Amino acid sequence: MKLSEFDFDLPETLIATRPARPRSSARLLVAGPSAVHDAHVYDLPSYFLPGDRLILNDTRVIPARLTGLRHRDSAQGAVSAKIEVTLLEPGAGGHWQALIKPLRKLKDGEIVHFSQDLQAMLIRKHEGTAELSFNLSGDDFDAALAASGAMPLPPYIAAKRPADESDKQDYQTVWAKNAGAVAAPTASLHFDEALLQKLADKGVSFTHVTLHVGAGTFLPVKTDDVSQHKMHAEWGEVTETAAQEINDTIVNGGRIIPVGTTALRLIESAAVAPGKIAAWRGETDIFIRPGFQFQLTDALMTNFHLPKSTLLMLVAALMGKTRMMDIYDHAIEQGYRFFSYGDASLLLPGAQKRQN
Repeated sequence: MKLSEFDFDLPETLIATRPARPRSSARLLVAGPSAVHDAHVYDLPSYFLPGDRLILNDTRVIPARLTGLRHRDSAQGAVSAKIEVTLLEPGAGGHWQALIKPLRKLKDGEIVHFSQDLQAMLIRKHEGTAELSFNLSGDDFDAALAASGAMPLPPYIAAKRPADESDKQDYQTVWAKNAGAVAAPTASLHFDEALLQKLADKGVSFTHVTLHVGAGTFLPVKTDDVSQHKMHAEWGEVTETAAQEINDTIVNGGRIIPVGTTALRLIESAAVAPGKIAAWRGETDIFIRPGFQFQLTDALMTNFHLPKSTLLMLVAALMGKTRMMDIYDHAIEQGYRFFSYGDASLLLPGAQKRQN
């Protein structure tokens, strides 16, 4: 299967740079095997049934973008250089893998000062990334990062405007709990407390899982043959309680509906048989593309994804490639807003995709 099969033309005006307010007022494209309905996220209770279970990713996005100064003595006196850091993932001993710009201006052992309290030493350079060691850890590090860091907005937003204080709330789900992501599970950004209560009143249940979304989610596919693409690994966890809730729902005939591709990728990684999941903890690099056999997923709520992206391939696997491209044609014609701060879709493949 060729990468060009997942391309489409998107008008620049449809790329959202701010979210809908309130969250649940975003538009919702509801797509089945043939029909398409235009609705809003606050209409979700109308499309779910008592006994359905939504799978929610409770990762918390950290303010991973930092700007600091490197100081160096020279024959002409002290020289400073501006250094931009984007944290990617934590490592052993409190170290962090990071992107650094410009990396050439920083040597091993040099320190970058981000604030009076927060600083980091360059431990070593890797190919395209680097390893940093911070002077703080635990709650002290979290507090200093919250004070100094900015939300790591996706490149297509950051190219249009810098992150600001509103993004610290906008780019975080209302149920965010476990810190570690450097990108948001964006379909979940559409939910507010009022909508969650309406869904609960309808008889819909919720299960929380954790997948720390990495910056690799924005990496382009560079191979023309998509089967040759290597996915980035992301850390996740499905607890014993979460697995039991999902298994019980399936046994009782309820539907399993991940909110977002991250939740879907995680539960499919943890599946042990058709219609069966077990507790799981570790890194997943699962690549879901057309031909994938879904074990747990009955439907999916998700945003609209980039052309030629692995996320577009994932939704094509669920709905069929031709059907998915037709859905995107409708979304563009009707002016839906795309990508992280954009509108949402509810994908209902109809015939159960689980291989029971």
